[in-house]
Amino acid sequence: MTRKETAKENFLKGYNCAQSLTLAFADLIPVEREDLLKMSCSFGGGMGRLREVCGAVSGMFMLVGFLYGYHTPETGDIKKEHYARVQELVGNFEKAYGSIICRDLLGLTVHRDDPTPDARTAEYYDKRPCPDIVAAAAEILEEYIANNPISTKND
Repeated sequence: MTRKETAKENFLKGYNCAQSLTLAFADLIPVEREDLLKMSCSFGGGMGRLREVCGAVSGMFMLVGFLYGYHTPETGDIKKEHYARVQELVGNFEKAYGSIICRDLLGLTVHRDDPTPDARTAEYYDKRPCPDIVAAAAEILEEYIANNPISTKND
C-alpha cells in the first residue's frame, strides 16, 4: 500500500486529518506511534475544529520538521532553508486545492466550529473531501522526500 493509500485509509478508520497523514510516515521518524498520534491529535479539523490550517497540511509541517528540521537557535540560512521547504510544500498543496485553510477546503464560513466532531457516517464521507485531501498531502510529501534527500545536518 502506498503512503497516499495508507493516509486515506487512516482517515477512513477514524483518525483525524493530521493523525492520518503523520501516521502514514511513522516509519521515517523516531517517535513511538502513540506519541505521534497524541502529538498530532490537536491539529484535526483545522486545529481543534477552528477551521484554520488543514490538519493534513499541519501534519506535513510536523513531518518536515522531524525529517529536515533544526534543533538549535537559528536566525539565518538554516531557518531560511527550512521555511523555504514549508513554503514549497504549501505551494504544491495550493496548486491542487487553492488553499490550505480548512474552512475554505470544506466550503464553510465559520471561523470556530462546534468542538464536537461529526459522526463518521456514510453521509459524512459523501460530503467531505477530507480523505482525498489527506491522500493528496501524503502524495505531495512523499514526492518531496523522494526528490530531497533527508538531511542529517544539525543532528
